[in-house]
Amino acid sequence: MSKLKVLSGKEICRILTAHGFFEVRQKGSHIAMQKKTPESTITVIVPDHKEVKIGTLMSIIRQSNISKSKFE
Repeated sequence: MSKLKVLSGKEICRILTAHGFFEVRQKGSHIAMQKKTPESTITVIVPDHKEVKIGTLMSIIRQSNISKSKFE
């Protein structure tokens, strides 16, 4: 299992957009991304920082239900 790369907020948003998410709003340095599914709407908040901490990235991965390998 490989380590996660250090990603910026913009790079994370790009990965989320490729998997069906879209930007709904931005307040300060945080971007709200959403994806509508038949059952519900998934909302993920992404900090727009140059380097997002690994714990925050893991939380975004968990909330988005996207495979961890897409962020490596």
